Amino acid sequence: MRKRSLFYRYKLHHVLFWALIYGLWYFLRYNFFYKEAFQITFVKVVDLAIMVYFTNYVLIPKLLYKKKYGWFALAFIIMILTSSFIKMQIIGQIMHNPALFDLTDSAKRKERIYDNVIPHFFLVIAGAASKLLYDHSKMQQRLVEMAREKAEAELSFLKSQINPHFLFNSLNSVYFLINKENPEARQALHKFSDMLRYQLYEMNGAKIPIEKELNYLRDYVDLQKLRKDENYSVDFTCSPDVKGFSIEPLLLIPFVENAFKHISHKTNEKNYVKLDMERSNGNFVFTIENSKDIERTTEMHGGIGLTNVKRRLELLYPGKHELEISNDSNRYKVNLKLKTDQQAI
Repeated sequence: MRKRSLFYRYKLHHVLFWALIYGLWYFLRYNFFYKEAFQITFVKVVDLAIMVYFTNYVLIPKLLYKKKYGWFALAFIIMILTSSFIKMQIIGQIMHNPALFDLTDSAKRKERIYDNVIPHFFLVIAGAASKLLYDHSKMQQRLVEMAREKAEAELSFLKSQINPHFLFNSLNSVYFLINKENPEARQALHKFSDMLRYQLYEMNGAKIPIEKELNYLRDYVDLQKLRKDENYSVDFTCSPDVKGFSIEPLLLIPFVENAFKHISHKTNEKNYVKLDMERSNGNFVFTIENSKDIERTTEMHGGIGLTNVKRRLELLYPGKHELEISNDSNRYKVNLKLKTDQQAI
């Protein structure tokens, strides 16, 4: 298995493929160009390989996949003509007969175009077709993988609803048993009940309004504040512009949980969690920062985990998110930028 991975890692299958092309081409041309067969075949194979790779790794990704079809066709034709002209000049020098590929004569011009230019079109197009088929196959695999992971996530979510349903109903009963003279306890239980209601009844669609996600985050932060004394500072800032778009549910909460889980416990300095959200140029910017102890590390243990958060962002927001994480000796900071569906109002 290791040999196979190294084989493909260093693209040795490409080398073998072009070596095979060279061998077949040399065998076919050996009788026609006895002395110069090696050099001429080498020039032709290198010329073809350059055009194939330039088309597959430059023209197709930069132009064809970006729907710049006119520019792709123009660049493709110019590449074929330029490469064919240069190749004919080099072969003429190798054969010590530059006039052999003289294009001023109309009869020779048609013959040279037929022998050197037209085959290039079909050979390079064949290479491009293999690239398109390969990319299509990878895309299909990607879609299947996304569908499988989505199905697993939905199944996991359905399983997780069994206990919360029971807990939610129990909390409603406990709420009325708490003495009305203890408003903080009743309020805390009420917020916790709202969080469960959000998870059970409002996360049915693929995306939810950002306003509901913000309410969920506020309830969670308020509950965490009850656990901290005056030596802990918690700032929750949200710009009024953060509204009018949808977001994947529970996308932000792992970062908030992580901040509170690994906040510092210093006695001579302020311990803090700072959460800030804003909207700028059609992007939703989420920033959370927490102080941490030098001897401790700030990592997501258990639960969804940092690796899974990154994976979820790749699946749900491909090419539409930026995630930056700063892990200093006494501070941990996450900056997430998501491209929203609508511009800010």
